[in-house]
Amino acid sequence: MQRFFLYFIFASIILPANAQKDSFPSLNNMLEEVVVTSTRTENKLGNVAVPVKIISKATIQQAGSLRLKDILQEQAGLFITNGFGAGVQMQGLNPDYTLILLNGEPMIGRTAGVLDINRISVGNIKKIEIVKGPSSSLYGSEAMAGVINIITDNSYKKNLEAALRYGFGNPDKGWSWPLSNNTFKNTDFNLQGAATIHKTGLQFSSNTYYLDGISYRPFSTERLPQPQYRISNQIQLNHPFSEKTTLSFLIRHSLDYFKQEFSVNNNGTIIKSFGREANNDLNINPVLTHQFNKNIKSSLRLYGTLYDGNQRLNFDNKPDSSYIDQFRQNFYRIENQTDIVLKKSRLTVGGGYTVDQARSTRYDNISNTKQNNIIYGFVQHEWNPTSRVALISGFRYDYNRLFAAAFSPKLAVRIKANNNLSFNASIGRGFKAPDFRQLYLNFTNNAAGGYSVLGSIDAVKVITQLQSIGQIAEIKNDFNRLSSLKPEFSTGINIGASYYLKNNFSLTLNLFRNDIEELIDSRQVATRTNGSQIFSYINIKNAYTQGAEIEANWQPMKSIQISSGYQLLMSADKEELTKIKNGNVYVRDPNGISRLIKKNEYVGLPNRSMHMFNLKLTYETPSHFFATTRFIYRSRWTVADSDGNSVHNIQDEHANGFLLINVSAGKELKNGLHINAGIDNLLNYQDANFMPNLQGRMIYIGVRYKLI
Repeated sequence: MQRFFLYFIFASIILPANAQKDSFPSLNNMLEEVVVTSTRTENKLGNVAVPVKIISKATIQQAGSLRLKDILQEQAGLFITNGFGAGVQMQGLNPDYTLILLNGEPMIGRTAGVLDINRISVGNIKKIEIVKGPSSSLYGSEAMAGVINIITDNSYKKNLEAALRYGFGNPDKGWSWPLSNNTFKNTDFNLQGAATIHKTGLQFSSNTYYLDGISYRPFSTERLPQPQYRISNQIQLNHPFSEKTTLSFLIRHSLDYFKQEFSVNNNGTIIKSFGREANNDLNINPVLTHQFNKNIKSSLRLYGTLYDGNQRLNFDNKPDSSYIDQFRQNFYRIENQTDIVLKKSRLTVGGGYTVDQARSTRYDNISNTKQNNIIYGFVQHEWNPTSRVALISGFRYDYNRLFAAAFSPKLAVRIKANNNLSFNASIGRGFKAPDFRQLYLNFTNNAAGGYSVLGSIDAVKVITQLQSIGQIAEIKNDFNRLSSLKPEFSTGINIGASYYLKNNFSLTLNLFRNDIEELIDSRQVATRTNGSQIFSYINIKNAYTQGAEIEANWQPMKSIQISSGYQLLMSADKEELTKIKNGNVYVRDPNGISRLIKKNEYVGLPNRSMHMFNLKLTYETPSHFFATTRFIYRSRWTVADSDGNSVHNIQDEHANGFLLINVSAGKELKNGLHINAGIDNLLNYQDANFMPNLQGRMIYIGVRYKLI
């Protein structure tokens, strides 16, 4: 096995490159790729003025990815967070601020602000577009960090394809046999096809996924196999009524079912529980598009999505007790967008109406509906005064029933100095309204030591009542900061440059800064007499994240490509930083003696790595053989204020940095048969406390066959 690994890593370097033509698309062709997420209209990547990353279907297949998490964790500048599923942190902003779209429409069903990207199969994905920086001027709340748009295959050319992948591993022993009793297994089956019948295009996909997973809960000590089943089905229809009018219709349903059995250690208390979790997600999206003439096109989009999450647990130490958690969210939207092409510019005008509803046992009663209505409008103007200059300006106005109105402007410019060098800069204003959880939550987690999280509306009232009956041992300083939550705003600046040398080298640099006002954060505000914590939500007056991102692609030979990415990230709560500068924050040294904290000991906002690095080596030939090795590095990050001084510094508790290595290889045979194999997490790195969804080493083999 070691010999195989060494061969695999260096195969892309030492194998002869005897190709007669380029195996990879040229960089010029990459710049011609059409993107829609950055401006809501079709634009060539080379003309986009904001940071955009495209992940192609070929990249997903070569990586052997099954779920969206698998492919996103290999991208530079994206950090996969843990707890309540896998979330995406972008430019140092938490998963709450990253909007996940499916064909341009938002996905719902977040738990603790996290939309678990393990819910999404990649089997029928055509490409993924990632836009970094505030995008609220186009997409509204939840897009302060950026947008990830998952675009599914919409080809209606006759075809039928089936794929099967089997994986196995053992996180404790490292290696295992494929069918042994102590082996953790996963199986993925994907079927998709398309046809056109009497001008009506039909496209469908179906995915079934089984995994012997381990607990995704932080601080869970159980390592027993816990079966997970994920099933998703999608159907798309496209019917042209005429040359100018087309109706498309998409319906998607997914079901996730987990067996759960875990122990959680919280504040010295170990709670053992077992049960199951089931989640249903239904999306319906009809779109009517009409081309009035060659310069004016308008689209009417209807969207409805229903999410139902249900969890039931029983406790070993109290056999007669149980925990039931239900969460249901309905989201409805109607939107119109009209694109007008002018002589040297394009105008995009749109608006819509949204109804967002939620019911949960975590709020008060599953039958009590919380609702928010939003009316919004947006305008965007793209102007090309010359062939080398693109200027994009726009704004969005949201009238939110629960909060004051939000105005989100943006301005971006791209200048091509010559055919090889271009510069871009953008500034935008993003916002995020407090969600239902932050307002109404009234939740006690008996499966994890009995801690409670209270929404801001009732937190003071509930804690005061508990204090009056002697159940509060300590009131924390942040209790005095509890008040009505305000919407969060972010001013994001991105300045970058791109350099392309012929067809075999590219280098992109992006400097970013996000200044956040009224940042909402969860803080411990009290402690019960039994030691359990009470948390709630407060606005932090000012915070920032800033840093640099560098990506490079090099094709030294026709069959070899090397790509890499690096992100440097710094962050701070500005109020905490001011206290440190003024000499108002102390720490204890190893001898227990208090002293003033030094500025360079402050690490900023928690749960953020300062350094992230990705490297990918790919060997591919015209005979359709490929081999890839991917390296993913994350430096350590702060997880808890263990010294109790209310700021995060180098003396606090940190999660260790880590390196993941994923390898894969594949070959396309005759008659439409593809085979591939690989190893994910080759080094078998695990961290049950802080990276619970990292499942350990997994070996897999897969086949894909084009039936038609």
